[in-house]
Amino acid sequence: MKIGAQLYTLREFGKTEADIDSTFQKVAAIGFEYVQVSGLADIGAANMRRFADKHGLKIILTHSNPERIQNDTEALIEEHKVMGATYIGIGAMPDRYRDDPQAFVRDFKPAAQKIAAAGMTFMYHNHAFEFAKHDGKLLLDHLIEGFCAEEMGFTLDTYWVQVGGADPAAWLRKLTGRVDTVHFKDFAVLPDNDRAMYPVLSGNLNWPAILEAAEGAGVQYAFIEQDECNGENPFDCLQTSFNNLKAKGY
Repeated sequence: MKIGAQLYTLREFGKTEADIDSTFQKVAAIGFEYVQVSGLADIGAANMRRFADKHGLKIILTHSNPERIQNDTEALIEEHKVMGATYIGIGAMPDRYRDDPQAFVRDFKPAAQKIAAAGMTFMYHNHAFEFAKHDGKLLLDHLIEGFCAEEMGFTLDTYWVQVGGADPAAWLRKLTGRVDTVHFKDFAVLPDNDRAMYPVLSGNLNWPAILEAAEGAGVQYAFIEQDECNGENPFDCLQTSFNNLKAKGY
């Protein structure tokens, strides 16, 4: 399992070409070799690849615009070929589908099939709402059953699984073979009874179980993500997570 950086963590530092060049340099300096592109300025696939190559980074996964995934699939596939990315991700289910997951399956299956035919994989990223029940089953189960493994994988997010009241390790095991990519972020409880995102291995998640399950499930890339850094420097948070995982042998 390789460790990467989910660049959504650094979205405030990726608003221009110069920002992205600098951000890629800093990410590489932390020690990362693999990145997910998400939340950065649209500077074009060729430029994104140019900056990644310049700093020795490999783009593995994206979060792409849902409308483009659905309606501009062929062009999006070509852009991913330019970037060298084989996983085309959706960051969240559009709101209009959250009460009708079968409509999402129907509307996105043609795109998923085109992506699979191109030798790539459509990856779904969960939040907590996928653990709500629809017609007696979890929304996430509707997706698992609605798409075959070749049509869609899951970028399972450890933090949001926990928020959804589920066990990240158990879900990694359940999705064995469909979780080539995951998001690692930690879950912490604050003194005021609120919750927060923390660097990996700094919060309350059961990381021994998660890491064991990730290895067993066939995870290829674990991308460190911290949407909110609680006033800390996001680069420092990524460094802490990277160091903590490196100390565990990753």
